Amino acid sequence: MTDAATSSTADSHHPLLWPLLATLLIIGWSSGFVGIRYANQEASVMLLLFWRTLLSGLILLPFALMIGPRISLRAVKDQALFGIMAVFLYLGGFALAIEQRVPTGMVALIADLLPLAIAVLSQPVLGESLTARQWLGTAIAILGVLVVSFDSLSFGTAPAWAYGLTVGSMLVFAVASVLHRKRKTQTMKVHQSLCIQMLVGSVLFGLCASMQGSLAPPMTRDFAIGMIWLVLVATFLAYAVYYTSLRLFPVAKVSAAIYLSPPVTMIWAWILFSEPLTVAMFAGAAVTLVGMWMTSRG
Repeated sequence: MTDAATSSTADSHHPLLWPLLATLLIIGWSSGFVGIRYANQEASVMLLLFWRTLLSGLILLPFALMIGPRISLRAVKDQALFGIMAVFLYLGGFALAIEQRVPTGMVALIADLLPLAIAVLSQPVLGESLTARQWLGTAIAILGVLVVSFDSLSFGTAPAWAYGLTVGSMLVFAVASVLHRKRKTQTMKVHQSLCIQMLVGSVLFGLCASMQGSLAPPMTRDFAIGMIWLVLVATFLAYAVYYTSLRLFPVAKVSAAIYLSPPVTMIWAWILFSEPLTVAMFAGAAVTLVGMWMTSRG
C-alpha cells in the first residue's frame, strides 16, 4: 500500500482519529515547558536532557525487546540516525541556544516555524505538495504564531552563531521528519524506534553533561516532578503520537498541529505558574487555529 493510500484509508475510515491524535500531539508538544520549568532550576540543561532520554529509553527497552518484530542491525542504524537528528541535535541545539542567552521567545518562534520547513521539504522529497488553500492556511497560522509571540520577542546579547543554531536545529528536525516518512521503517513499532532514539540521545547528552560535571541527578522534589512530566508527557506522549501520525497522514498535515503549541503552552503557564494571559494571545491563538484547520483539511 502506498503512502497516499494509507493516508486516504486513515482519513476515510477513522474520521475522529486525526482530531484525537492532533489534540494529543498539541498537549504533548507544549507540555515540555512544564517539565523544563520545574527541573531546570535544579540542573543544567544537558544533565536534564541526559536523564530525560536515559529514563525514557530504559523504560521502553523491555517492551521494545519483547513486543514487536525482531530488531535488525540495519533498523538500529536507521533509528540511531533519527535519534541523532530528532533528539540530540533538535533538543540539544535549542537548549544550547537558550544557555547562550538567546531570548526564549525568539527560540520558541523559530521552533514553531517547523511546520513551514516541513511543508517546503515534503513536496520535493515526498511528492506531498500543498494546495493553494493549505499554503494560505500555513501563512495564517504563522501570522497567529507571530501575534501570540509578539510580546516575548526580543534580540538578546547572544552571539550570532547561537541564533543560527536555533534555525539549524529546527531544519534538522524538519529533515528528520521527512526522512522518517520516506524511509521504509513501517515494520518497526513506534515504541521500538522511540526506545533506540532515546538511548542514542542519552549517550550523546551524557557525554556533553559529563564535560560540565557529575552525571548524578539532583535528589530534589522539583527535579523528580519535572523529570516525570518530561518522560511521560513530553517524550512518550509527544514523540509517540508524532511518529504514529507520520505513518498515517501527510507530514505537512501532522506538523501543522504544532502551530498551536505556543498558545497552549501559555495556557499551561497561566494554570501552573500564574503567568498572565493577554487579549493578543487569545487573538493570535484564534488566528492560528483557523490556519491549522485550513492546512489540515487540504
